[in-house]
Amino acid sequence: MTAAGPRVLVTVASRHGSTREIGTAVARCLQESPAGRTCGLSAVAIPVEQHPDPARFDAVVLGSAVYVGRWLEPARHYAAERVQALRTRPVWLFSSGPIGEPPFPPDEPYDAAPVARSIGARGHRVFPGRLDTTLLGFGERAMVTAMRAPVGDFRDWAAVRSWSEEMAAAVAEVPTAPSPSRR
Repeated sequence: MTAAGPRVLVTVASRHGSTREIGTAVARCLQESPAGRTCGLSAVAIPVEQHPDPARFDAVVLGSAVYVGRWLEPARHYAAERVQALRTRPVWLFSSGPIGEPPFPPDEPYDAAPVARSIGARGHRVFPGRLDTTLLGFGERAMVTAMRAPVGDFRDWAAVRSWSEEMAAAVAEVPTAPSPSRR
């Protein structure tokens, strides 16, 4: 057993901050979960644009905002560029974007499944997002108006916490190996 518990990277592509806030909550909930506290799990949320090295972590959560049914390009590129490192550790994916009651669009982003297969992800979760028109550019506001998209915060924090607790329990069962790159 190592002196330190497992380290988890939560890296997220977010356009207007809502998905980044979910990523921050995932990192916090991983650490605060019963399994996370018991095994000394530490988690850090880093924007995907900072290109964090997954090799320095025991597990990874990769998330992206979804626009027009797709993950943001920085998240797709991160997964493609880091495929070797991601395939050698537990990885989970999440998407943020559906809004309204019931969430619209109801479908999963069409590029999440290929990303999951390429990196061997253990799972993918879709969380409702937030639509705040004050954060949108002119073109985005025009599209939202034309689509009559519901405005508001539809994020389900209880679902985020529950999913984080499931991941923490799974990570707690994975043996961590001491590595010079984990500092």
